[in-house]
Amino acid sequence: MRGRAIGKWKRKDSHCASLVYFPIAGFAFLVSSISMKAKMNKLPSITTPVPGPRSRALFQAEERHLAPGRQRISSLAGVAFDHGEGATLTDVDGNVYLDFFAGVAVASLGHGHPAMSKALAEQAARLMVGTFATPERAESFKALADSAPAPLKRFHLYSGGAEAVEAALRAARSYTGKHEVVGFWGGFHGKTGGVMGLIGDESKQGYGPLPGGQHLVPYADCYRCPFKLEYPGCGMFCVEFARKQIKNSSAGAIAAVLVEPFQGTAGNVIPPDEFLPAVGEIARENGAVLIADEMITGFGRTGKMWGVEHTGVRPDIMTVGKGMGSGFPVSGVLMTEEVAQAKPFSKPSASSSSYGGNPLAAVAVGQTLRAIREEQLVDNSREVGAMLLARLQALKDKFEFVGDVRGRGLMIGIDLVRDRRTREGLSRRVTEVIFKEALRRGLLIMGYFPRIRINPPLVITQEQAEAGAAILEEVFAYVRDHLNWREA
Repeated sequence: MRGRAIGKWKRKDSHCASLVYFPIAGFAFLVSSISMKAKMNKLPSITTPVPGPRSRALFQAEERHLAPGRQRISSLAGVAFDHGEGATLTDVDGNVYLDFFAGVAVASLGHGHPAMSKALAEQAARLMVGTFATPERAESFKALADSAPAPLKRFHLYSGGAEAVEAALRAARSYTGKHEVVGFWGGFHGKTGGVMGLIGDESKQGYGPLPGGQHLVPYADCYRCPFKLEYPGCGMFCVEFARKQIKNSSAGAIAAVLVEPFQGTAGNVIPPDEFLPAVGEIARENGAVLIADEMITGFGRTGKMWGVEHTGVRPDIMTVGKGMGSGFPVSGVLMTEEVAQAKPFSKPSASSSSYGGNPLAAVAVGQTLRAIREEQLVDNSREVGAMLLARLQALKDKFEFVGDVRGRGLMIGIDLVRDRRTREGLSRRVTEVIFKEALRRGLLIMGYFPRIRINPPLVITQEQAEAGAAILEEVFAYVRDHLNWREA
């Protein structure tokens, strides 16, 4: 059938209108596709003070009931959101924000993904609970096994990150018959009792006594090297220090070495490529299993499907979550066949979870993996991430307080410093101004600490990434021109 022109359309963020020809039978599909692309490429639009009046009212209504201790980004923003589309969020006052937060790298498919929404709704109408076999679980489990790095083809699913990490430690202890665990400074694996002692910063203080047999050693955070050395001249001294620390503090019963390929909570820290293989060697030297915590780095976040793929390291166990369900609370422990068979971990009900792998969670995992594959989101993470990283690295030449910019894929970190020589971080007062000024311009970002973390949804477009970088540059110029940032 001959196509005919039936009108013009102009995308809100486009520079020109385009005449569209199509077969009449394809009208609905084409209009739907155009509409979806326009939504997914939205740019910031702020029309009220931030937070607006409706946001303030809803935030205050929550505060009347919520106990202290809510997420810092929520407290500082004071914004109430209504809905999201792709890499944007719209608040209840109608303001549209670019999302460089993604719920701490959770919203891998962004917000309002149509296939995910449809699949979850259909599954919720049929069956929501239980760990019995279902067609959807079987399909999702095969997809997860196919995407997992060899030889990690066995797994259990859970609800949250800490639950999965604790399960991984139980598996490691079952397999090795030992009990001690090595973690890293700057590491974060959850807030439950079994992993609290493996938090690599001061946030665990006040929660003692902590479990015994947990040892912390330095991570290769080269910009903030605890030994004041410079890479590569340091010769990876942190690794040798770790060996000595383990030898002198361990009872000789190391079951696991638990490490993030790239550290998230510490500030999106990217170690040298040789660091993770060296950590693997330490595990082997101690007869321990290597556990890679890929809660943040998995599912395409770093421009590869898995963070370990950047160095070719093959862990014995891997913990996954966050972007795994694109917002649905699901996590998992992937392991080798040998580890999976170890007792008591492999005894009936010994590694199960009431919510783990329920039909809704399984559908969320399956839809996430399908979208990552079909929409080529690993490639998008790598390509858009490289552009965004280069754009942000250029800020070092413009602003004295930008000390370091690093990243892999859509996992980027920025260090803000008072002095490039001492590398002392900017004060919290200044960084909270940065957060609020960015929000006021339509950018939601983890920018309230001297180490900014950037981890937008994997569906973010080049245009959106550039818009976010431009807002951040504008905010930095505001700080330079209006704040005494050295002394604050």
